[in-house]
Amino acid sequence: MQVSQTNLAGDLLLNLGHPSNGPLHERVKRALRSAIRGGRIEVGTALPPSRQLAADLGCSRWAVTEAYSQLVAEGYLEARSGSATRVRWSNAPDTASERPVTRRAPAVHFDLAPGLPDLRAFPRRRWAEAVRTQVTHAAFTELGYPPPGGHIRLRRLLAEYLGRSRGVSATPQDVTVCTSVTDGVRRICHALRVNGIAAVGCEEPGWTRLREVVRAAGLDPVPIRTDDGGLRIDDLARHTGLRAVLTAPAHQFPLGTVLVPERRAALLDWARQVDGVVLEDDYDAEFRYDRRPVAAIQGMDPSRVVLLKSLSKTLSPALGIGWIVAPPRWAHQLNQTDQAATQPSTLDQLAFAALLESGAYDRHLRACRQRYRNRRDALVQALAQQLPSAPVSGIAAGLHLIVRLPATVDTAAVVTAAATRSLRVADLADYHATDDHADHGLVLGYGNLADSTVNEAVRHLHDAIEESR
Repeated sequence: MQVSQTNLAGDLLLNLGHPSNGPLHERVKRALRSAIRGGRIEVGTALPPSRQLAADLGCSRWAVTEAYSQLVAEGYLEARSGSATRVRWSNAPDTASERPVTRRAPAVHFDLAPGLPDLRAFPRRRWAEAVRTQVTHAAFTELGYPPPGGHIRLRRLLAEYLGRSRGVSATPQDVTVCTSVTDGVRRICHALRVNGIAAVGCEEPGWTRLREVVRAAGLDPVPIRTDDGGLRIDDLARHTGLRAVLTAPAHQFPLGTVLVPERRAALLDWARQVDGVVLEDDYDAEFRYDRRPVAAIQGMDPSRVVLLKSLSKTLSPALGIGWIVAPPRWAHQLNQTDQAATQPSTLDQLAFAALLESGAYDRHLRACRQRYRNRRDALVQALAQQLPSAPVSGIAAGLHLIVRLPATVDTAAVVTAAATRSLRVADLADYHATDDHADHGLVLGYGNLADSTVNEAVRHLHDAIEESR
């Protein structure tokens, strides 16, 4: 007889002990009782039929049925005719009356927080078909670990797509597939540190998460002010010894500005003078509504610019697909210093490659541009009607805008009051790294806002602002 064997009650291991410890049915009973008391078999769990458990334990069926009967009598199990024998005893005391009341966060019905695209518009059918096709037709060799840097087919298609749509100059070898812009910044920061670079200039204000990633990589995030013309290159030049800067020139977050032409040239001149590198976050550059998007800075000097991009603003952050376009020197460093870096699955990489190759990704972006343009227009109109004293700033692009509020309004209180109305908004002050600023307003994202709720969302925002004066 086997001393212990795994049964089917949650793959539970029952230790029956030595035969000298008593009759077999008693040892089965003690083992089950111990498992129940220890919480390894939870209340409500259906135990295996006696014949099956006896076969698993290598003992007689009588020993199991006798053990079950005794545990039923003791109140540990319950047996009903025509149903499985189930655990009825729980080792958790009944303290329902003493438990603290857990307050759930209010449900969000109006999502005006920045950072998300329209998740309702995710092309489920096309994506499912693309994944299904790869699962069906991919060679068995594709089912192993992803190759370093990403699948070569996706890297080739990305190099072609970025050259056509963003003016990027790159070969497939310059492209490294990652999981997000955050992941890309983390990887490049590790490579910078290996090369003796100790600090990275970060736009002020800017994405808080990226500053945290820079700091977590062991580098110092240095705030560099921005204004209506984008990153202030004169401020950048004042930081002696700084050789790297992270910027979003096509559409800065959160101010929604574009780096003006003279500063684009000055930024590259600075990088050459200090033998530095520009980390270009391409963010939501595909979505420009008043004109065609400006090309990426990377195309102006591929030897000094690292381009970072992901699908989080165009398809969904749940896909976990992004890319880094780096000069050969840095691309080699990325692959050499981060061998354990996580990659998207090969099947997902190939599915996205199929969307790129078929033109389905371009069609998706065109449809999104029209949808976001109409939604932004509706939001701006509703804000003008219901909040005439709160001007809107930021170019007609991307997935967010800025609402400037009077100094008499407590923006943090507005965020709190809006949450009680199932409305999510963001305080502009939260994106600053220093207290030396005069910004006073809200960042409103409209990417994941349902079109039918725009006016109602602004009404709730109006009420929250009035409450917070």
